Amino acid sequence: MEHYLSLNSYLRERFGEKMYKLALDGGFSCPNRDGAIGTGGCIFCSGRGSGDFSVPVGKDISAAIDRAVSLVKHKNSGGWIAYFQNFTGTYAAIDRLRDLYTAAVNEPRISVLSIGTRPDCLGDEVIELLAELNKIKPVWIELGLQTIHPQTAEYIRRGYPLSVFDSAVKRLKGCGIEVIVHMIIGLPGETASMIYETAKYIGSSGADGVKFQLLHIPEGTDLADDYRAGKFKALELNQYIELLEGCIRRIPPNMVVHRLTGDGAKKELIAPLWSGNKKMVLNAINQAFDRDMLLQGELL
Repeated sequence: MEHYLSLNSYLRERFGEKMYKLALDGGFSCPNRDGAIGTGGCIFCSGRGSGDFSVPVGKDISAAIDRAVSLVKHKNSGGWIAYFQNFTGTYAAIDRLRDLYTAAVNEPRISVLSIGTRPDCLGDEVIELLAELNKIKPVWIELGLQTIHPQTAEYIRRGYPLSVFDSAVKRLKGCGIEVIVHMIIGLPGETASMIYETAKYIGSSGADGVKFQLLHIPEGTDLADDYRAGKFKALELNQYIELLEGCIRRIPPNMVVHRLTGDGAKKELIAPLWSGNKKMVLNAINQAFDRDMLLQGELL
């Protein structure tokens, strides 16, 4: 029994093979770091912009893909997704974006271009470029929403209102681009009902997919300072699984679940320490899904 629509199932159905993401670093910055919006970044963001395992691209996209493939080729014998993960992947001059992403979609080994970005960094020129690229190969845009609740968004220093997210999804979907939304489970101050409200909102937003992320606390972040000061507690594994199940039960059955959890660099992880054992975590999640007979969308 398939408890939810996994990315693996979706890719096999759409492309006929298993695929793997190549984490690439395009050398981008973020308006929440360079002073355009703020200078500290989001409260949970690591020094590499949540792309701790990505390969710097430089000027040669093919060479970067070679390096990225060499790191994970033992995990995949199918196609490849070029995933520009670090910081804000549309926050640069349009000519630079065009050169970089055109080279990526024209790389024969790449089947999909996936770009992580902010909803407030999608101007008209960027949308037009993405629409052009989407005619060559599928383009996925990943938006870091994290929460729909204003007080939490202010605490994590997200830097934009919910209306900006809504507009971005509408504009991207208007030109046929797939949208994936990032959501963090376990943000300080959020109750289970608040977390489920975010999941339901994402499910009704028009987005195609969702990435669920455990709140983990990396060293060197302002979030780590608050954790050490006792301002909040990290989730236990059983708590996370219960909340994750509640979210999946509240999203449409046709929404692709791109990720069940996430992990950062172990050497920088402060808490929760159990999240450093990814295999154990995924096994526990899948066992719970079987035990609880989870079904995506059953509470809609």
